[in-house]
Amino acid sequence: MFFRIKPSGRYKYLQLVENKREGEKVKQHVLMTLGRMDRLTDSGQLKGLTKSLLRFNEKLIIIDRYKKNQLNMVDDVSIGPALIFGRLWKELGIDAVITDITKNRSFGFNLERAIFLTVLHRLFDPGSDRAAEKWREDFRVPGVKKLQLHQLYRAMGWLGEPLIPATTSTIDPRRQRFTKDIIEQKLFDRNRDLFTSLQVVFFDTTSIYFEGEGGESVGAYGHSKDHRPDLKQMIVGVVLDSQGRPICCELLPGNITDVTTLIPVATKIKQRFGVESFCIVADRGMISKDTIAYLESHPIDLQYIFGCRMRKQKEVRNEVLPNKDGEYQEIQIKRIGKRTPLELKIKEVTIEDRRYVICHNPEQAKKDAETREAIVASLRKKMKQGDRSLVGNKGYRKYLKSNDEQQPVFEIDEEKIDQEAQYDGTWVLRTNTGYSAEEVAVQYKELWMVEQAFRTVKSVMGTRPIYHKCDDTIRGRVFCSFLALALMKELYSRLSQRKADHYEWNDIKRDLRALRQAKLKTDKDSFFIRTELRGVCNDLFQAAGVAVPPRISQ
Repeated sequence: MFFRIKPSGRYKYLQLVENKREGEKVKQHVLMTLGRMDRLTDSGQLKGLTKSLLRFNEKLIIIDRYKKNQLNMVDDVSIGPALIFGRLWKELGIDAVITDITKNRSFGFNLERAIFLTVLHRLFDPGSDRAAEKWREDFRVPGVKKLQLHQLYRAMGWLGEPLIPATTSTIDPRRQRFTKDIIEQKLFDRNRDLFTSLQVVFFDTTSIYFEGEGGESVGAYGHSKDHRPDLKQMIVGVVLDSQGRPICCELLPGNITDVTTLIPVATKIKQRFGVESFCIVADRGMISKDTIAYLESHPIDLQYIFGCRMRKQKEVRNEVLPNKDGEYQEIQIKRIGKRTPLELKIKEVTIEDRRYVICHNPEQAKKDAETREAIVASLRKKMKQGDRSLVGNKGYRKYLKSNDEQQPVFEIDEEKIDQEAQYDGTWVLRTNTGYSAEEVAVQYKELWMVEQAFRTVKSVMGTRPIYHKCDDTIRGRVFCSFLALALMKELYSRLSQRKADHYEWNDIKRDLRALRQAKLKTDKDSFFIRTELRGVCNDLFQAAGVAVPPRISQ
């Protein structure tokens, strides 16, 4: 449908015309003749008609008012982050769970919105709660405009609040429960169809250090995995299901060792999530004689796959690795982000009733051998320049020995070099499961999901270091990183279904931040104009099931 000018004698007429197909031809049909062009123009009727039509086309309205200098920009904010993660937050049921828990309490502010703001800030621009308060000014996040800084602190405190107030002297911190535990449990129950079963869970711990005192009791000196023994820390444990979905996290004082956390965590999983039996996969830091003895002598009904300390465990070093019985089986394991699979050689070894699986990676063995040869070659060269300064180098010290205690003279330990060769590309697993050797190896390799989760929480989301002074707010801050991890995992799961999970997190953040919307205002009307979708945004909106806002809306 369009307007045309029809000459007729010495006059021209304005007509409204429509194209219609008749058979194989398209013919024009005059719907209306509006009048002579000279009369419509001189009388101002054409101008009035144009203005009347203009109100049905928002783009033309904006152009017209822009030319007349009648538009004022009220604000210009980023809308991408809240649109995508707001939908995931709602569909995972986090908002409903928080609202349900707090329905009988009055906080005087929207607690759920305060937590969402903190989690969203953790995903995109990690920083303190003070930074989150200022960060929101450049983003459109529904329901957070009136929130104040002290309310964000209160929200963090509520998340980390003990369910039964008690001092550390009256309750074991490994068995203490907090508000965040209720949220985890309700989220699990709500999404139980996703966690169809907990036949296998992955558990590992890491440390997060503090700048300052580290709260009243959470901060303590311990073995720092960040290589900061001078600072107090806390221990964070994360439990994932077999698909890598976060189930729960454990927040413990920094002086608790890994080997003492496994049994309490396993017991809590059974109690909180109603799981009768499952297999827990953990790294060698979790294993000890007492842990194994407890698992095999108590009716806890827990299966396990543990990594072994090959150099420190005498049975593994002297009996399992040198065992000549049986042949190695070659298997292939799919690697995320790589086309070629991981090739492994595995062999099962049983010592009395203790079951072990030896895993050997030829690719890694080659790298380990090359690294050791480079270190030894450099060490031989340095030895010619004097040996005492070499002792302080951990890489060199490993291959040195001394024959004189009074006046030590160091030399290269050739026997040690030969011993280390047997560990190249090799690791040993201990299990009490009925899984085949291949299944045991595959499950243990999946433990990388927990390690990746820790790298995400500590690096991408900026959880460390922590400056809070109260135990409750410290726990709340770390738990917000856990919720952020759950949202990130859900997004990548949906992208994976679309075969688009190869996007890097920094690209996702950049493109979502770049999606902005400006509000333009006249004396009577307001208009919203958004920028174009760029980069990965189109896939993100489709994966999250979010409708893209119109380019222009009134």
